[in-house]
Amino acid sequence: MNLPEREAAVRRLLERTPPPVPPGLYPDVVRRGGRMLRRRTAARRLLWLLLLAAAVAFVVWASTTRPWVEPPSDTTPPLTGW
Repeated sequence: MNLPEREAAVRRLLERTPPPVPPGLYPDVVRRGGRMLRRRTAARRLLWLLLLAAAVAFVVWASTTRPWVEPPSDTTPPLTGW
């Protein structure tokens, strides 16, 4: 196929009338799309809530156990009485 034939074929395809859409399809699509958006929003909020809960749990754990403090040395006795 050369270029003019391809252009003519594409024009014929575009000029055809689209197939008829079933009458109840549009309301179903809108309903499903709205439901999908609500679910996606709820999932996003749940994930942010879980992230916030994890951050709070980490801060509470870190403030109680204080992992940045060096543990006391138990290998040598303290030097007292010198």
